[in-house]
Amino acid sequence: MTQDERRNEILALLAEAEGPLTGSHLSALFGVTRQIIVGDVAVLRARGEEIIATPRGYLLYRQARSGLERTVAVRHGRSDEDLAQALKLIVGLGGTVLDVTVEHPLYGEITANLQLASQADVAQFIEKMKELQAEPLLVLTDGYHLHRLAAPTGEVMEQILAALRQAGFLAE
Repeated sequence: MTQDERRNEILALLAEAEGPLTGSHLSALFGVTRQIIVGDVAVLRARGEEIIATPRGYLLYRQARSGLERTVAVRHGRSDEDLAQALKLIVGLGGTVLDVTVEHPLYGEITANLQLASQADVAQFIEKMKELQAEPLLVLTDGYHLHRLAAPTGEVMEQILAALRQAGFLAE
């Protein structure tokens, strides 16, 4: 299989996938290293393919996302429990946490794709963070950060905002 054939197959797999595909999964599937897959994805992105990397793997960005999006300022403690509570609140009400952004004094805005849409997604994200002994981006900003959220309706978005406010997570 040539590089171009592998890249086209990666793109086809992402288009068919119900959820994220990890670099490790793709590397095993094609019998190449994970670094080769990272390079393939970089080339596909350079060609204009809208592939996003999340903590759970690669996704093909779907323009046809329905509902509405809103960016909210959030602040909570640094513990895994605080982070999980805030994320579970959002997805439990039917929202999706698309990404997180913090403002770094040297680099400016740093944004990470999350694409968390279910309690299972949140649990997997928290478990991966523990496994890697990684800290969330909010440690750079004393807990303040932005989340871009998606909700199927304005009513659901308002419920999410009210719940974040009530829990003391909404920075207003």
